[in-house]
Amino acid sequence: KVIDTGMGFERLCMALQGKKSNYDTDVFTPLINKIGELAGKKYGEDAKVDVAMRVIADHVRTIAFSIADSQLPGNAKAGYVIRRILRRAVRYAYTFLDQKQAFMYRLVDTLIDSMGEAYPELPKQRDLIMKVIKEEEDAFLRTLENGIRLLDSAIASAKKEGKNEISGKEAFILYDTYGFPLDLTELILKENGMTLDQAEFDSEMAAQKARARNAAAVETGDWVVVRDGEQEFVGYDMTKTPTRILRYRKVKQKNNEFYQIVLSVTPFYAEMGGQVGDRGHLVNGDDIVEIYDTKRENGMGVHLTKKLPADIEAVFEAEIDEEARKAISSNHTATHLLHEALREVLGTHVEQRGSFVSHDVLRFDFSHFQKLTPEEIRRVEHLANSRVRAAIPRDEKRCVSIDKAREMGAMALFGEKYGDEVRVIRYGSSVELCGGTHVDNTGNIGMIKIISESSIAAGIRRIEAVTGARVEDMLDKMQDTLREIGSMFNNVPDLVQALRKSIDENAELKHQAEEYFKERVNVLTNELLAKAREVNGIKVVELTGIRLPEVVKNVAFGVRAKSPEHTVFIGATKDPAEKPLLTLMITEDLVADGMNASTTVREAAKLIQGGGGGQPGFAQAGGKNKDGISAAYEKMHSILGL
Repeated sequence: KVIDTGMGFERLCMALQGKKSNYDTDVFTPLINKIGELAGKKYGEDAKVDVAMRVIADHVRTIAFSIADSQLPGNAKAGYVIRRILRRAVRYAYTFLDQKQAFMYRLVDTLIDSMGEAYPELPKQRDLIMKVIKEEEDAFLRTLENGIRLLDSAIASAKKEGKNEISGKEAFILYDTYGFPLDLTELILKENGMTLDQAEFDSEMAAQKARARNAAAVETGDWVVVRDGEQEFVGYDMTKTPTRILRYRKVKQKNNEFYQIVLSVTPFYAEMGGQVGDRGHLVNGDDIVEIYDTKRENGMGVHLTKKLPADIEAVFEAEIDEEARKAISSNHTATHLLHEALREVLGTHVEQRGSFVSHDVLRFDFSHFQKLTPEEIRRVEHLANSRVRAAIPRDEKRCVSIDKAREMGAMALFGEKYGDEVRVIRYGSSVELCGGTHVDNTGNIGMIKIISESSIAAGIRRIEAVTGARVEDMLDKMQDTLREIGSMFNNVPDLVQALRKSIDENAELKHQAEEYFKERVNVLTNELLAKAREVNGIKVVELTGIRLPEVVKNVAFGVRAKSPEHTVFIGATKDPAEKPLLTLMITEDLVADGMNASTTVREAAKLIQGGGGGQPGFAQAGGKNKDGISAAYEKMHSILGL
């Protein structure tokens, strides 16, 4: 009793089917067969290939089930575990199955065929699972390709020097700069009979952590206790209240000094759940102290201020900035309405993956596998605003058991931790567990306007939006812009048509200008060729003076086209701002004889305090010293023997 025998599902199948390995049962064989089909490999012929197939078959199950269960790959906590598992599988596919492009996502349908009936979440979330896996594969393959190339170079260099170890510094650069996992570095080194200087790697890692600690170093003084007591938060119901200071301390961070104050009673909401902390004042007669932010520490609100009150023992009026609070509350309620609208428009796979709520803007991160179309954004916006116009009153339940909240249909927010008792916020059909501040009525929001939609990670999208007065500000700016553009077109009735006509006319004028430019370059090329001098059987074409850089380059190529043999073009010019430019073109036959435009230009560029280069047949260099252009011109002649 209470002993884990290890007799799980796969091992039961192995016993019942008379197999010697889990991977030989029909739990895995469909996946392994599909992997072989996609990779053009046969299971059972090569030990390393077999291991790779088993790793991929096992890992793709873990990844697919995790995504179906709403856990997406990420850079922290459980998400990082999923990402590491996926990347390990990609690495095996890359190295042993020669898969240089994403292919694991193509195994999802095979997995669904095997397990979709028992686990309906798999077919239900099929598109999301495939999209997330493919994006992660594509991203890591880019990292893998760069990392393996750099690691191969380091291995080759070490072997050339007779070493069987690469430096920890090289491995750390791969890890820190290029995102190449250390375990993959160690695995590849082992396959090449090499090792890593682990002590040096650990030293580099420790140095980086020390730099990070120093950058974020905070020096805090001891708490000065003014009186005993526990803090009471009244911010859901009040915007101001009498209070007293319980304790305070001084904090120094990056040469910045401020104070942290704990109040006995506070209306200030402390930053939590993506909502910023309140700001406001502590008032005692003429003594007014600004609270510029409120943070949460050990479950309490800690108020930040640049100075302490004159009388620490006094009774104060703690009052928040009501306008800022209203704007914050509007934005927070808007995230709830947007969340519900996104699920209605895109599907129930949409779940919150983070948020930021301030008085200026709101950000809402959610799970979704592709970019939203303009039509989808508009539908989400219209749905959310229909609930704003409906003026739905807030239905708030405090101290509700978590089970009761679930029965009410409350949706927990991603990343939040909940106790046995929770707060439920309902606006009509939107029901969520939330500890933030909200408007009394959705009509108080005024309007919601989505201003951007973007990707922040594989399978994670972000929308940014504004509400209320910020929408008015944005519309005012848009109207001002349209009015200004309209005035440029004499306020024509159909501005779009006028713009389209202007763009078409501009394109035609640009085409005419390009044709004229080509004609002038052609004329100049012919003139220079006519004046070319011959030195030792080589035609020397020269251009000096003030010229546009693009003119010089085009003339050089024009000369080569019209005189493809025994020809050198030497340009020593200045642009209209009199910045010096050296240009050298050498025909292929002269390059074969040993002339080199790149090395010649680089050497001559020293005389104009510049640099540049290019190919043996064509090179350019710019500089700072316009007075050195003549000397650089002569230098090119001297090097070329012309």
